[in-house]
Amino acid sequence: MISGKNIVLTGANSGIGLEVLKILAKNNRLLCVDKKVDVLNGYASDNVFVLEKDVSSKEAVDEIFSVALEKLGSIDIFYANAGYPYYEEFDYVDWDRVARMFETNVFSPIYSYQKYLEYLNGKKGIFAITVSAIGTMAMPGFTIYSASKFAMHGFQEGLHLEKPKNVQLTCLYPVATNTGFFKAANEIEFKKPFPVQQPDVVARKMVKGIARGKKRVSPCALFGLSRQLMKFLPFVKTIYLALEKRKFKEFKAKVAELRNND
Repeated sequence: MISGKNIVLTGANSGIGLEVLKILAKNNRLLCVDKKVDVLNGYASDNVFVLEKDVSSKEAVDEIFSVALEKLGSIDIFYANAGYPYYEEFDYVDWDRVARMFETNVFSPIYSYQKYLEYLNGKKGIFAITVSAIGTMAMPGFTIYSASKFAMHGFQEGLHLEKPKNVQLTCLYPVATNTGFFKAANEIEFKKPFPVQQPDVVARKMVKGIARGKKRVSPCALFGLSRQLMKFLPFVKTIYLALEKRKFKEFKAKVAELRNND
């Protein structure tokens, strides 16, 4: 497993990031970053440093690197895990709303990689990203989130073709994970996409994948199997998406009802 490393972990206050922290904090030193740190503060110690920071700007990422080098001395692993979704009907005009998601989900990890590569300057290091299964197959209700994760999927594919040998790149492709992710997506409750995994399971598989030098970690075997079935039996994908579209239709009906009652 991973031991004796200096690690930067973003999006660490909840979900997958928090579970990764719980695993890595035992034998490593970490700088844990999130825009909310109410939970993280409870894990602060001589080995775990907490930084309250929204990662969605160049200046924020620059500061993360500065603080990491100040607190840790070096960065063996940089895990760009921070990200968030929208669950909604994409029927509006709002440049800023779309830009905010891409600043967090896309621009921040890309710039973090640039900074990390510059920092390494030929030394060995590990860069990890949480992409998403939705970055390989879009889902109704998650149009903008899907677009951001498709961007990251393309980014990691390009990096694997051209990155220097001193950099290990490990990317996580979780399915829907049972965290506060869904509350962040919309305040109105909706049915989660199938299947759903627990964050501790996803975190364990990601940490194991990083330790083993894997390029890609897909923690849900069912998703991998279903992708193969969809490839050779297209009707399987048609049926699956029809079920997810039904959930989205029910959500839209709930939204319309709430608006009519206001």
